[in-house]
Amino acid sequence: MHPTDAHHSDVRPADVRSTDVRPADVRPADVRPADVRSTDAHDTRADPTDVRPTAAHHTDAPPPDAHRSNSAPLRSTGPSLISGALFRQAMASVATPVSVVTTTEGNTPYGTTVSAFASLSMDPPMALIALDRSSSLLKVLRRTHRFGLNVLSAGQDSLAGAFARKGADKFAGINWQQEAGLPRLAGVSVWLACTVDHFLPGGDHLIAAGRVNHAHVNAEAAPLTYHRNQFGTHITQ
Repeated sequence: MHPTDAHHSDVRPADVRSTDVRPADVRPADVRPADVRSTDAHDTRADPTDVRPTAAHHTDAPPPDAHRSNSAPLRSTGPSLISGALFRQAMASVATPVSVVTTTEGNTPYGTTVSAFASLSMDPPMALIALDRSSSLLKVLRRTHRFGLNVLSAGQDSLAGAFARKGADKFAGINWQQEAGLPRLAGVSVWLACTVDHFLPGGDHLIAAGRVNHAHVNAEAAPLTYHRNQFGTHITQ
């Protein structure tokens, strides 16, 4: 309906009974500022980093920080958070697998050790990784949009240490090969080749959600795990 149609409807003045609308029926609380939707909510421009968190009560209205995935980490405005030391202690008590994320730009391989990764979706098959915003590999990944996930095997803790250090040539002396256009380390328990579907903000990290294009599983290899600052493995009982 056009704005001018409001004055040319089929409702005639005589049909409007003043007794039908009582002041008590008009509730100011029923109209909230959050119900007024910004035109940005219908912006369909394709931007892989333009990820809008879901609002708690008004899912159609994006919060003011919805476009900040490339900016500084978001700060909490809610209840106070635990200390960083306590959070590190809590997370160190969780046994996690260890992997090396790799990518290639031109003829140069890049890699870094991560423990923050997980499966994300079965249909389509997706996995996610989380990288520090200052990570040099992240800078390359945002250009290549492809990564290899090398889940290390028990006994490969030296690889975890090699790729955790700073430096340009982390692949020196490392046994690896190019597969599906990405570096695959020898002897890993699982290897995935992924194409980045989108990036998500995650505090001081950036999350890369990738669609899995290739996979290789070494069923004979036990996984390398990290628990309370020590490498180990998982033993079935």
